[in-house]
Amino acid sequence: MNTKYNQKEIIVKPIGIIHSPFKEREGMPIQPIGAKGIKGKIEIFSEFQDGLKDLNGFSNIILIFNFHLSENFKMLVKPFMENTIRGVFATRAPCRPNQIGMSIVKLERVEDNVLHISNVDIVDGTPILDIKPYVKRIDCVESEKIGWLEKKVDKFDSKISDNRFLEK
Repeated sequence: MNTKYNQKEIIVKPIGIIHSPFKEREGMPIQPIGAKGIKGKIEIFSEFQDGLKDLNGFSNIILIFNFHLSENFKMLVKPFMENTIRGVFATRAPCRPNQIGMSIVKLERVEDNVLHISNVDIVDGTPILDIKPYVKRIDCVESEKIGWLEKKVDKFDSKISDNRFLEK
């Protein structure tokens, strides 16, 4: 196996900004399932507006965004709902090497360059990097095992963010 890789920097450009009722990280839902009914908007920059054509035909979308408030990363973290140290790639913690987040939200409607969404678990002002339509038949797979989350997955709908990932 070739373990060499190109360490060339990858540059991404935000395509818009996510607006939500959450002005800070603490106290917000930690997953979309805990954000049912919470409304938000995505303002797409004008040069990317044409890319929204036909998006109204989908009820859910996948948002790829930048954890812009996360300044450092750790390879070992204490995730929400846990007191055990875990590898960052076995968690959904925001302090990741590339600060990339993902959420599946409900698309209410598209008006010009604004997407009206619900089930928002993202802090206000977050840069959006990409949007993809969610298609259950393609994107939903059965999981045979879900690791350490096995006994915790039912708690995601009521758990909110605490300050464990705030920079100290």
